[in-house]
Amino acid sequence: MPELPDVVVYVEGLAARIVGSKLECVRLVSPFVLRTAVPPLSAAEGRTVTAVRRLGKRIVLALEGELFLVLHLMIAGRLRWLETGEKPPARITLALLDFPRGSLAFTEAGTKKRASFHVVQGEAALREFDLGGLELADSRLDAFRERLVSANHTLKRALTDPRLFSGIGNAYSDEILHRARLSPIAMTAKLKPDEIERLHRAAREVLAEWTARLRAEAAGRIPTGVTAFRPEMAVHGKYRQPCPVCGAPVQRIVYAENETNYCARCQTGGTILADRALSRLLKSSWPRSIDELG
Repeated sequence: MPELPDVVVYVEGLAARIVGSKLECVRLVSPFVLRTAVPPLSAAEGRTVTAVRRLGKRIVLALEGELFLVLHLMIAGRLRWLETGEKPPARITLALLDFPRGSLAFTEAGTKKRASFHVVQGEAALREFDLGGLELADSRLDAFRERLVSANHTLKRALTDPRLFSGIGNAYSDEILHRARLSPIAMTAKLKPDEIERLHRAAREVLAEWTARLRAEAAGRIPTGVTAFRPEMAVHGKYRQPCPVCGAPVQRIVYAENETNYCARCQTGGTILADRALSRLLKSSWPRSIDELG
């Protein structure tokens, strides 16, 4: 799922292309993606885009008259800019937004059909999509601490809860926890003050660094190749590959459709965390420490 750095760069690329332009037509290719009926989608046509915003992991196109188009890419949704006359991607295009300079294609690979498109009228209606997560870029340590310990969760769950923190998902939570040298299953209520400070610093650094990196890659364009798995990442998607800090093989915990990646030596004192499926299968053969893998 595109997270804060990806969404920020999407917003910047879109703003450079469509703010001040008239939305001439909205072509709905897959009707399921539209999750609202009032106002009608046709109400957006002929209106000028006044701004492009980020709302958590959502992208908001603000049109004149306080009409808003809210796009949530979810896991497989992406945005592509098509020059005039360029054909949209076959089979995966959900909707096309036509502007004088070209079209914005809203696509989704796969069959899950999770991406969504809402049309809402007024700032009050738009605020209903704001889950209230803290924006970390300019957050103070005391505000971060208050959110973090407001409920006793694992660090992985706390960081990815959009009601606590804005824009963080599976990928960047792994990177943040590795930078902070903290276990993904550590409980928020048991963190020491220096650990909270370290986590706050790591979260701000990782998000800022990746936003800058992706911004440089996009070079003012709408980004292509948006993915949660990047070769420059420290641990996310790097199972069994060497940790860039200590060289130990990166470990993982698999659950549902997600996985948590971590370095046992850097983050858990050498302990390999139980993976629900594998540890049950291997039982007594399940390695308890990173040294047992050697």
